[in-house]
Amino acid sequence: MLTNSELRKKARRVLEGAWGKAVIVTLIYYVISAGLSASVSIPFGSDLWLSNGSSMVMTLLCLPLSWGFVVFFLSFVRNQEKSVGSLFDGYKRFGKVFLTMFMKNLFILLWTLLLIVPGIMKSMAYAMTEYILLDNPEISAEDAIHKSRVMMDGHKMKLFLMYLSFIGWAILCLFTLGLGFLLLVPYIETSVATFYQDLLEEQKKADARLNLDQEEPAF
Repeated sequence: MLTNSELRKKARRVLEGAWGKAVIVTLIYYVISAGLSASVSIPFGSDLWLSNGSSMVMTLLCLPLSWGFVVFFLSFVRNQEKSVGSLFDGYKRFGKVFLTMFMKNLFILLWTLLLIVPGIMKSMAYAMTEYILLDNPEISAEDAIHKSRVMMDGHKMKLFLMYLSFIGWAILCLFTLGLGFLLLVPYIETSVATFYQDLLEEQKKADARLNLDQEEPAF
């Protein structure tokens, strides 16, 4: 498997000529997310209970949007032409996507409430769930999460270190009043999508070798 440095370099190459679309998708995603939060806090701003409850509902309704945002960057890695509108593809499969994203985030939350470190490691274990659901639309939410956990066995620390490698860039983005995140977020998402694609290809090669060994006659 490629090193994190090689994966980031590959992600930058993938984004060449696609930065414009990547920034637009990121901007739309965060404007909608922030807009929904604002629409809740304004009318219910004086009632904390109603505000918190409505905010939670809006957060849940945004789960298919967050799925669409994550998998959108895999299209860059696979050199697929996708319109900005595909950001909302999660709502076409609302039930399956919503349940998968809800269960994934709930599991991470529960592990985090137990202890911070296990929560972080579980978030790494479940990080491939969105891509797996995209590539396997017929599987259940539980199977998508389980498959991600199996896929990430032995690779969680590698992904965690990749995320850590972006901290310096994130700090610099703070000095741009947050505007720099419009470039950094697509870079991170494309790097993680590249991580998934590389891991997927490595596992396919391993499966092919295993099948070949099983087919060879024993003498």
